Amino acid sequence: MIHNIPTQKLVEKTAEELKKVPSITPPLWSKFVKTGTHKERPPVSKDWWYMRSASILRKIYVLGPIGTSKLRRKYGGRKNRGHKPERSYKGSGSIIRKVLQQLEAAGFVEKANKKGHKGRVVTAKGRSLLDKMQ
Repeated sequence: MIHNIPTQKLVEKTAEELKKVPSITPPLWSKFVKTGTHKERPPVSKDWWYMRSASILRKIYVLGPIGTSKLRRKYGGRKNRGHKPERSYKGSGSIIRKVLQQLEAAGFVEKANKKGHKGRVVTAKGRSLLDKMQ
């Protein structure tokens, strides 16, 4: 089961495996982009794209059909607005869409409609990848 291993270790191991997949590559603009409007700077880590891809794959595995909008809320955060009160902002939709497209091209994720809920679900290939990381 995916719940028997700490999340951080699972995401790190999965990111290392995703680096070996040719269809999952960071776009050219990923060096300069912030991960949301609530952030002040781009990520410091060079392999943050693979970490985000692994994290999104895990979220899809756990939360089952889920779309871009809910994932934006999951990867959002609070913005420091100076003297005004902080408020919550969504994460970058473009990053999430590109990651979902790459995971779909690699065969780890597919579109589904389960009981009226549309979104992406993990395929058998993606499930075996995550289960193998334990």
